[in-house]
Amino acid sequence: MNYFRIGNSADAFRKIRYNAERKVRRFAAKKSKRHGFGWKRWSSEVVYGAWGLFDDYRIVYYDRTKVGV
Repeated sequence: MNYFRIGNSADAFRKIRYNAERKVRRFAAKKSKRHGFGWKRWSSEVVYGAWGLFDDYRIVYYDRTKVGV
């Protein structure tokens, strides 16, 4: 995450998060033998909490004086 923090990467990370969630939802729908992606069936809390999909797309800025750079 921090490697790509230069520039405006928020839009790119938003797209990555959306596509990853979409793929997981589609997998779960197919596993349940249902159609669609399950946007109404499963909440985001279920996908990110119970299923454990990664959701920490925060960029961390370190203080250069404390890091020793």
